[in-house]
Amino acid sequence: MADRVLFVCHANLCRSPMAEYLARRLLADRPVEVASAGTDAIDGLAMHPYALEIATESGADPAAFRTRGLRPEYLVDATLVLTATRRQRSVCTSLAPGALHRTFTLRQFGRLAAAAEPPADSADDPLRAAIAAAAQARGRLQPAAPDEDDLRDPIGGTAADFRRCAEEIERSLRPLAALIGAAG
Repeated sequence: MADRVLFVCHANLCRSPMAEYLARRLLADRPVEVASAGTDAIDGLAMHPYALEIATESGADPAAFRTRGLRPEYLVDATLVLTATRRQRSVCTSLAPGALHRTFTLRQFGRLAAAAEPPADSADDPLRAAIAAAAQARGRLQPAAPDEDDLRDPIGGTAADFRRCAEEIERSLRPLAALIGAAG
C-alpha cells in the first residue's frame, strides 16, 4: 500500500483541493498518494473556480474533482494528515485518535520539516522517515503563535486572495518534498 497524505480543510472547496493538486506536482516523483476532504464538506460539489484555475496550473486536469466529507477511515488510512487550521486538526484527532502523532496543520508541518535534520537511510519508507524527522524537530522550535498555524480561508475573496493562499500552501509543502527527497 502506498503512503498517503490527506489534506483537510472546512468545505474541501478551496484550500485542501489546492494543496492536493500542488502536492501532486511537488511529489510527482515520490511514492506518495495525495487526497483531500473537508470537515464540513457536502459531497459532490465542484472545486471553487479560483481554486480550479490554480489546480489546473499545476499541470493536472482537476475538472472531475468533487468535494468529499471527512470520514474516520480517511484518517486511519493516511500516513500524514495536514489540515488548514488548528480547529480542523482537532476534529481529525477526535475522529481518529490514533492519527494524533501524524496530524499537523500544513503550516506547522512546513516549519517542522524545514527545521528537521535529513533522515538517515530510510529509502524504504521516505514519507514515514520525513514525518519522524519533522516530529523530532518539534523540540527544537519555539511554539508558534496560533495565527502562524492557521491557513486563511480565501472563500469569498478575490482571485489574488486564492493566489496568496496557494503560495502559502506551496511554501509549506516545499520543505516536506525536500525532506522526503532526502529520505529516499
